[in-house]
Amino acid sequence: MKRMIASGFGIGYLRPAPGTWASAVTVLLAVLAYEHLSPWLVPAGFVASTLLGFWAVPRLLATSADRDPSWVVIDEVSGQSLALCFTVVPLARHGVSILDAWPGYVVPFLLFRLFDIWKPWLIGRADRRGDATGLMLDDILAGVFAGLGSVVLAGLYHAVLEPML
Repeated sequence: MKRMIASGFGIGYLRPAPGTWASAVTVLLAVLAYEHLSPWLVPAGFVASTLLGFWAVPRLLATSADRDPSWVVIDEVSGQSLALCFTVVPLARHGVSILDAWPGYVVPFLLFRLFDIWKPWLIGRADRRGDATGLMLDDILAGVFAGLGSVVLAGLYHAVLEPML
């Protein structure tokens, strides 16, 4: 069960770029959940994936020489879910379809992948811990940065560009 959770139920075994696959599948599931079930499943998914990740990853790494196996993608699921919460929650509160506001899932995806790969500032510091907490925390922080970046870009669009159109 630990391995299934850590691999995002097998997504971590997709090649190339298992982290990108995990992020893309997370976005797809979030959009489907938002449109067909409940938008609030996205923040619930963040909480669930984070708790499951903090449970599974330390147990797996305790028996592994590899401190950050590429197939472990529950951290990407958690971070990507968090990044999406920054746009999903306001869209849901205003009753807007996420399909009508497609930048609400595309921008968090792109920014999350950028911050997860680039690892600036606090994200890189968390990654350099080299332990299970760092493995999870760098993606959670990348999710925060991506979410905040999405909000800033949406604000700029609605305040500056939209009035000019």
